Amino acid sequence: MAREGSINLTQGAYEDLRADLLSCRIAPGSRLKVQELCDRLSVSLGAIREALSRLTSEGLVVAEPQRGFRAAPISAEDLLDLTKTRIQIETLCIRRAIEVGDVAWESQLVAALHRLSRTPEHTPDDPVHSSDEWATAHAAFHKALVGGCDSRWLLRLRDQLYDQSERYRRRSVSLAPNARNISKEHQDLANAVLDRDTEKAAELLAAHLAVTTDILLAAEADDLPARKTIVRA
Repeated sequence: MAREGSINLTQGAYEDLRADLLSCRIAPGSRLKVQELCDRLSVSLGAIREALSRLTSEGLVVAEPQRGFRAAPISAEDLLDLTKTRIQIETLCIRRAIEVGDVAWESQLVAALHRLSRTPEHTPDDPVHSSDEWATAHAAFHKALVGGCDSRWLLRLRDQLYDQSERYRRRSVSLAPNARNISKEHQDLANAVLDRDTEKAAELLAAHLAVTTDILLAAEADDLPARKTIVRA
């Protein structure tokens, strides 16, 4: 029982830290003080170190020899490379999903879109940033879009790229909250997929992913100095 409790505490610490990193509640590049994390999350030193080790392997934390851990930094160069790679991988996934996906997949996509459309993006106490509930529904929708793809490796790569992109997306919301109709983007994407219009779906997906990058590069000149526009696939 004691070992089971320890595993649960470690998993809980990992999930809490991961959520804080993805939402940028822990600022990119900031130092992660192990003892402070132990106190805040009420877990042991070992649980925090194991959680940080897992997050390091996912690229969300950087381990610095003799200096401890930091939240992975962000940069314009990283964002551009990440977005281009994500567009390439995710459009491959959506093309394959449309080719081989069945009715069960279509039903899951419709359900994910309905859940997303019924989840408020903002809460009354924070009208600027995306809520965690909306972020979860958003992630489920994007996963459902490509859920008909039958390549486990493509989907695994897509998941990793999505998580890395989420840190940037969450930052972009507060920078340009009225710059896009994201609900329409999601609806149009789902319609193209359900219509089995491969080219339109790939084009809409590429544009959808690129908008976040364009917003950040335009609005965060200090933190992300390169002012470039993503080349759409």
